[in-house]
Amino acid sequence: MTPITFAAMARRLLPALALALLALAPAARAAVTQTPDVTDTRYTTLLRAEHPVVAGVLWRVIDRNDEIELINHSHQTVTVFGYPQDQRNVSYGGGPYAQILANGTVQVNTTSQAYYLNQSFLADYANVPASATTSGYPVHWLTLAHNGTYIWHDHRIHWLGLQTPQIVTDVHRRTLVFDWYVPVQVGATKGYLYGQLYWNAEKGFSFPIGAIIALIVVVIGGAALVIVVRRRRGGAGGPPREAW
Repeated sequence: MTPITFAAMARRLLPALALALLALAPAARAAVTQTPDVTDTRYTTLLRAEHPVVAGVLWRVIDRNDEIELINHSHQTVTVFGYPQDQRNVSYGGGPYAQILANGTVQVNTTSQAYYLNQSFLADYANVPASATTSGYPVHWLTLAHNGTYIWHDHRIHWLGLQTPQIVTDVHRRTLVFDWYVPVQVGATKGYLYGQLYWNAEKGFSFPIGAIIALIVVVIGGAALVIVVRRRRGGAGGPPREAW
């Protein structure tokens, strides 16, 4: 059997190494470029207060800064209101956007602009039909589930843009970007969620050299093991092997 040279071994391993590097490339690109379809990890939203506080009603921010989860086991209807023309304060002018009924039925209002705007990370990317209004009337409820839980993307609690906010004068320092409010209603009581959006302090991306080296070692080790096994089988009187 022809001896296996290092050069021949390298030629056989190069395709595998190339595929491994290509597999890492998307992750590297995602870490560098923020797109409208993913959470912008440079920011964090904190839910600071809720009114009214009702047993069985749970609100929380998830995915760091752009989604709110509502869990309703209070046996009262909980309603979330959409986007009014002026969002600088608590306003119910946007009309009802979503609700969880006392029996856990989850519904969204398909005539509310919020129903369409919330389907995109950036509102500019949403396709809002002419039938949708900021007032949300006439209301048309679409039932989604019966589990008492609803998660939605809310543009009031995250930064609406890919550019750095002007208020962030030092990208390496944690900065309060703005306060936010989401109008809600529990039973007959109108209330709100109040929170704050922070710039986390930008960190440079470092290419995962250690992970790449570890992957290369694993690939080479696996290939070497295959070579040894083949050579032993070939030396044990098996069928002739082609030279590498």
